[in-house]
Amino acid sequence: MRHTLKYIFSILFVWTSLASFAQDSIPKKTERYGIRVGADLNRLARSFYQKDYRGFEIVGDYRLSKKIFLAGEIGNEDRTEAESQLNYTTKGSYFKVGFDFNAYENWLDMENMIYAGVRYSVSTFSQELNTYAIYDTNPYFGQTIVAPGQKFDGLTAHWLEVVAGVKAEIFDNLFLGFSVRLNYLASNKKPEGFDNLYIPGFNRTYEGNFGAGFNYTVSYFIPLYKTAKKTAETKKK
Repeated sequence: MRHTLKYIFSILFVWTSLASFAQDSIPKKTERYGIRVGADLNRLARSFYQKDYRGFEIVGDYRLSKKIFLAGEIGNEDRTEAESQLNYTTKGSYFKVGFDFNAYENWLDMENMIYAGVRYSVSTFSQELNTYAIYDTNPYFGQTIVAPGQKFDGLTAHWLEVVAGVKAEIFDNLFLGFSVRLNYLASNKKPEGFDNLYIPGFNRTYEGNFGAGFNYTVSYFIPLYKTAKKTAETKKK
């Protein structure tokens, strides 16, 4: 009986040692979790070269799991639009929050993204009707321009966004990105006798409840902690 127990103990000891060696021989992949914060280059550039536009947008995301990121944007826009019949100014801020799913399978320590996501978005803004032209079927003396300077405050809009984009690491922790957005306007508080032709964060409303937009971003990743995941390495001969 004693010899049998020694034999069983020896087998268990050898098996445990082999298992431990096998686990240690599996390469470890480090995955970082943290916050990525940046800005939209498109809005910043337009603020310099487009005299009737001022705006900025701060972007960010936080990694929740291997593929899922909590993401959002916050921004402000001041835009004056001069059209054939009217001239108006829109000023306001917006906030967007949602999730991104990374469909790109990184290798080694890469942290690039090809992603799709959704956002719930809210904007608060004002509209000012600067001038408008009275329509005349026989404008012999030219159009009659009215300058009421009428301002409408306390306007709001809510919409949903479907997002698709990429983010690529160009230097350590520094990422360049691009995304396109398709928007659906869920609610829209309109001023009396006027319309919200432009909504900050949503873009123009000429297509009814649907809109579109895009951004170019530069962002910096701030790592908070790491997790080590053991992965089996297969070699093709």
